[in-house]
Amino acid sequence: MAMLRLTISTRGQGLYEFTEAVRSFIRNGSVEEGVMTVFVRHTSCSLLIQENADPSVQADLKAFFHRLVPPTSDPSMQWISHRDEGPDDMPAHIKAALLPVSLSVPFTGRRLLLGTWQGIYLFEHRDSPHHREVVLHV
Repeated sequence: MAMLRLTISTRGQGLYEFTEAVRSFIRNGSVEEGVMTVFVRHTSCSLLIQENADPSVQADLKAFFHRLVPPTSDPSMQWISHRDEGPDDMPAHIKAALLPVSLSVPFTGRRLLLGTWQGIYLFEHRDSPHHREVVLHV
């Protein structure tokens, strides 16, 4: 078994790809075949496996989730009571509740078995920059 903690610095809401860091961890590890767990240790961001070829996919996902769960300053969100950390805080928790905070990725021959256009992303749901801790475990 092996474990690595990555820190991913974000600049606000959006998707941050870290596939290469995961590939490097598997490539340089001692385990030939298995399943790697990717887990984010926060409640206002999430993880996704998503297309990494066309940046408009990421822009559309960000826009979709903004429309689905707008900030608490939006009149449709007046029912929200948790507002202590700003208008993006509770919507970030809702988005993280809807999306995964852990992923399982199989590998063999020290190579991830991702599809051709798949990348591993941290989806930051907060407006401010953050340092997010992601744990990789085989």
